[in-house]
Amino acid sequence: MMAVSLANSCFSFLNASVKLQSSSSLSSPCCFVSASQSPRASKHHLKRKSSRSDSSPPLLSNPAENQNQRKNQAGRDESCNSSNNAHQTMAFKAFGSPKKDKKDAAALSHQQTTDPAKIHDASFLNAVVKVYCTHTAPDYSLPWQKQRQFTSTGSAFMIGDGKLLTNAHCVEHDTQVKVKRRGDDRKYVAKVLVRGVDCDIALLSVESEDFWKGAEPLRLGHLPRLQDSVTVVGYPLGGDTISVTKGVVSRIEVTSYAHGSSDLLGIQIDAAINPGNSGGPAFNDQGECIGVAFQVYRSEETENIGYVIPTTVVSHFLTDYERNGKYTGYPCLGVLLQKLENPALRECLKVPTNEGVLVRRVEPTSDASKVLKEGDVIVSFDDLHVGCEGTVPFRSSERIAFRYLISQKFAGDVAELGIIRAGEHKKVQVVLRPRVHLVPYHIDGGQPSYIIVAGLVFTPLSEPLIEEECEDTIGLKLLTKARYSVARFRGEQIVILSQVLANEVNIGYEDMNNQQVLKFNGIPIRNIHHLAHLIDMCKDKYLVFEFEDNYVAVLEREASNSASLCILKDYGIPSERSADLLEPYVDPRDDTQALDQGIGDSPVSNLEIGFDGLVWA
Repeated sequence: MMAVSLANSCFSFLNASVKLQSSSSLSSPCCFVSASQSPRASKHHLKRKSSRSDSSPPLLSNPAENQNQRKNQAGRDESCNSSNNAHQTMAFKAFGSPKKDKKDAAALSHQQTTDPAKIHDASFLNAVVKVYCTHTAPDYSLPWQKQRQFTSTGSAFMIGDGKLLTNAHCVEHDTQVKVKRRGDDRKYVAKVLVRGVDCDIALLSVESEDFWKGAEPLRLGHLPRLQDSVTVVGYPLGGDTISVTKGVVSRIEVTSYAHGSSDLLGIQIDAAINPGNSGGPAFNDQGECIGVAFQVYRSEETENIGYVIPTTVVSHFLTDYERNGKYTGYPCLGVLLQKLENPALRECLKVPTNEGVLVRRVEPTSDASKVLKEGDVIVSFDDLHVGCEGTVPFRSSERIAFRYLISQKFAGDVAELGIIRAGEHKKVQVVLRPRVHLVPYHIDGGQPSYIIVAGLVFTPLSEPLIEEECEDTIGLKLLTKARYSVARFRGEQIVILSQVLANEVNIGYEDMNNQQVLKFNGIPIRNIHHLAHLIDMCKDKYLVFEFEDNYVAVLEREASNSASLCILKDYGIPSERSADLLEPYVDPRDDTQALDQGIGDSPVSNLEIGFDGLVWA
């Protein structure tokens, strides 16, 4: 089986207790980082097994763009969900795309038809710029500090209204972003307006008027057809000037985005995409931008498989930002679905026709948990019939994964589901919201939360932390929880004791590390903020921490308080807790919610499901 090495979160897949090694992977070579500039290597990179059958290729993300999270590893291809043309028109018009009448549009289309012999004179090349980014990523193992900064280069392009579009992983953890136009020797400072982590898109602005003199934004085209010609433009490694490669559209389907660990529509092409191409546009023969280059598939058995984010996904991102003043993300249904290809299975569930998918698990944090039950069969989504293989009609004669329909929605939208429950047809409505991850792939705000108590360092478990730590150090049980457990309420976290800063007050506990803390003074811990609140409110003589595997650590409260300042000074730590834990604590859950759920019986990500019969929507 093929293993998947992820761009932003590379980790072990646990299927039983076996470790599988990667034989093929997808990488997004959009940003390039030189070896001399790369930050210190992570301790060990954990590899993750592909959750798909062999027909679903493993993805890799670009090592140059997010070197801090992809050190020494290939990236993985990411695909985007296409949105409808109405969304596209709205979003692009809002960012300055001029509206032309049919006559002008026809003339412009004729003028911009690309002649392969004169590609170097094409005006649309001047809208593609080179991105220079300085990254300073958090140190998740030492959460009070940052890692050593490094630089990378990528690509971006003008979309009008003083805005540039690039990949989110090109400017992740940025401390400085500069851009340079083709044929210009000046670099201009750019500002990151918004990042869409799940769709791997970021929006930049440049205030300098000189930068925009004579600039002509790109026209965004529609979703291409198979075998349509495509030209990828950017600034990959191998030189300093603009690079142009040509190929055709090979496939259009829902696939995994390495950076965002999401499943969206993507365009597969055979044009070469290399580190530094990330964020650069892909054009059709009319000179229209049909997508954004962002990742590639790498394997000993394949070659020239690159991926492009379609303009429909770009439109969804821009519309989301325009509506809300921020990016809210793609929504999800929050259910695990099983295909109904077997006739006996359909008959047992009283499904009369060859349609529908079986609900096997519903996430407690999703609104679907209020209306759907295990054993329901979803047969339609907004009156569009769902096939027994979990697909729906797409364009004229194609079919696409059912979750594509969900990706057309925005956070807060309502979807109407047709279901069969115990043989009875029903219609239910579900509010779609972004998925809640018990173990997040990215940290909101960039810097992880932490609190230090008498040298005991507590922090939430996250995929970047797992990436930095050794697999043996994290432990099989903790990794299993990360892969198989879903959040029971919004705001829930797995809080771990990351390490112990040795001091006489914590003698006997120095060797503890990466252990989940379950209770404090007998009270179950909901998240890191809850733990900080309990410690602040404690008036008992002892601080009692109960860990996984029935281990307990006890500290004397007054002695711990007295030793804290000395420990911080000895280890050069500026504060005993992160800034977010200074805010008042707000209980994230209702007291009626049950807390007795343990490790689940199915993976929480499509990439870890071992066969094609199950899929998260």
